[in-house]
Amino acid sequence: MPITTCVFDAYGTLFDVAAAARQAASEPAYAAMKDCWPQLASHWRLKQLQYSWLRAITGAHTSFWEVTQNGLDWALDAVDLAGDPALRQRLLDLYWELQAYPEVPDMLKALKAAGKQTAILSNGSPDMLDGAVQSAGLGAVLDDVLSVESVGIFKPDRRVYDLVGQRFGCAPDEVLFVSSNGWDAAAAAGYGFRTAWVNRAGEPVDRLPWFPDTILSDLTGIPALAEV
Repeated sequence: MPITTCVFDAYGTLFDVAAAARQAASEPAYAAMKDCWPQLASHWRLKQLQYSWLRAITGAHTSFWEVTQNGLDWALDAVDLAGDPALRQRLLDLYWELQAYPEVPDMLKALKAAGKQTAILSNGSPDMLDGAVQSAGLGAVLDDVLSVESVGIFKPDRRVYDLVGQRFGCAPDEVLFVSSNGWDAAAAAGYGFRTAWVNRAGEPVDRLPWFPDTILSDLTGIPALAEV
């Protein structure tokens, strides 16, 4: 089946999750972050993901915004900056304005020009995703933004991937699913989507029962891949 629908994870895939820490570290008021911001950004993202998995496994669902705050609190503690409430608030504010990776706008425009349906499928809360999409100016090149909040559980639960077919009326093998998370791309492949893992960091492939169909270093190749 030809690919009719291209679906993207949001955080780390379309939006640079390190941007908030990088921006705060560049501001004079938060000079304490100058050297440790990469470590803080890494801790923040890892704990955000780990907390989403644990909540999914234990049935203790909450909003992704709460998970994001919990992850940040752990990360600030880990780099000895937990005692700065102004820094915490600044980082949270910046998370609503994450920058898109440079190739994202043109990539999405190319998909739309080729007649593909485009969407985000994310753990993010609807208001968080709306803020990121509007801040990055991507609203005109996305047909929809799908959030796990409608099913009350985080990825990689199959009910999340079900949202794509429910929204677009497409079969799984008509979907190209793109994620920067190897585990997400693998789980989506197990679901039946065609998948691309955007492996910007050059990480090893996760040892899971399923594997991404394609591994890319950025998103520039997605329009060509969608035509295969």
